Amino acid sequence: MRWAPRLKSGTLKKLQHGEVIALENFEVPIEFRRHPKARRLTLRVSATNRSVIITAPPFCSDHETISFLERHRSWLHQQIEKLPEPAPYKNGSSLPLRGVDHQIIFAGKTRGKGVVWTCNEDKPTLYVAGNEEFAPRRLQNWLRKEARSDLVKHSCWHAENLGVTFRKIMIKDQRSRWGSCSSRLVLSYSWRLILAPPNVLEYVAAHEVAHLLEMNHGPNFWKLVAKTMPEYEDAKNWLRAEGMNLHRYGASS
Repeated sequence: MRWAPRLKSGTLKKLQHGEVIALENFEVPIEFRRHPKARRLTLRVSATNRSVIITAPPFCSDHETISFLERHRSWLHQQIEKLPEPAPYKNGSSLPLRGVDHQIIFAGKTRGKGVVWTCNEDKPTLYVAGNEEFAPRRLQNWLRKEARSDLVKHSCWHAENLGVTFRKIMIKDQRSRWGSCSSRLVLSYSWRLILAPPNVLEYVAAHEVAHLLEMNHGPNFWKLVAKTMPEYEDAKNWLRAEGMNLHRYGASS
């Protein structure tokens, strides 16, 4: 990817919260967020939609924001270069489901098959019914439901095993973490875990359930994870090495 010339202040209009800005001298979209609790400017790169997200405190001027982007130009370049190529849902493309590559087939109008179904007779295949223009959204919704089903099952099992309870489970497209546990006993997970091998999804469930007892990553926390899932290290290492690649699926090119 060729990096663009230097940023120019004249390429930006007045920045507003939540606005997505395409800069003529910048090769990726920038999403600007002004957060009332932010104390400093921060930058991160979204692997999901290949954009640069900048968060600013309420007192920060547009000029300071543009200068901040310019100072971190090289770092942004490096981060964007590391991103895997996007793999949008297309007819004939490949998608991992529970760690196994499946070919996506947009099946058109069918009867008695459901919205999405799998077949493993010749090779693992994901069929999506209905009009092709709506197939990617149907597939996305189905993947979220599958993720919820697996994560509820494993979360309940590990919670019972550790003698704890939680209030509810939320399925999101979290960009910076695979799961989280709040002080309100709410477990949140990334739907993309359904793309990973089953032991990886289970490890994240065990990890977050353990946080219901230990809201930290100290020795006692890892003892809890090992107690409820003794062979968690392989899954933890897989997620560290391969997790970023899961963000490419469903992303636009």
